[in-house]
Amino acid sequence: MNLLDLSVVHDYGTVFLQGLAMTTFLTVVVILLAGVIAIPIALARLSPKRWIRWPADFYVEFIRATPLILQLIYIYYVLPSAGIRLEPVTAAIIGLTVNYSAFMSEVYRSGIQSVPRSQYEAAQSLGLKPTVTFIKVVFPQAFRVVLPALGNYLIALFKDTALASVVTVQELMFSGQIIAARNYQYFTVYTVTAILYFAVGYPSALLVRRLERWSQRGWAAAPQKN
Repeated sequence: MNLLDLSVVHDYGTVFLQGLAMTTFLTVVVILLAGVIAIPIALARLSPKRWIRWPADFYVEFIRATPLILQLIYIYYVLPSAGIRLEPVTAAIIGLTVNYSAFMSEVYRSGIQSVPRSQYEAAQSLGLKPTVTFIKVVFPQAFRVVLPALGNYLIALFKDTALASVVTVQELMFSGQIIAARNYQYFTVYTVTAILYFAVGYPSALLVRRLERWSQRGWAAAPQKN
């Protein structure tokens, strides 16, 4: 038996690509959902009203303090005992979204807090309503600051989708496990799996670095309040 048997790629190439497609699908859907849900969570944590802030604080701290794999197991395997049954892909999307929305909300919160107070005062002097101020003044500036961090979460999420195999979603990692169980070519199968992760993850990391430099240049060029 050859250590590296490339016939595996020929025989199971479609399975690998289907797994990669599912991994990409999960990544795109979850990063969009989590990115949107994280915004109201961040605003709730910044609220001066305790009845708004405390539930958001508890949500974020609870999710951050528990393992993602446990959250996925709970959603897919425990909730059915309460009569809530979800399809594997749906359970994976919900679990990953819940987890990443908590972490991304902290990034948004930091970005919002980084916007100079003078921006709020200028918007108020123009008679802008708080909602308009946030949408047109605060959030665009905050988003530019947090964009590199969000890019890092995108890369982390791409890798964390491997945990979806716990709830039987046939993403890239699970596809590799299925192939290896059929032909016992563990070295070849997991080497190809690693190469596919790298082929997507490394260009994404380079893009994030470019976004970070762009963000820093833009922020440095912006007038700062002394």
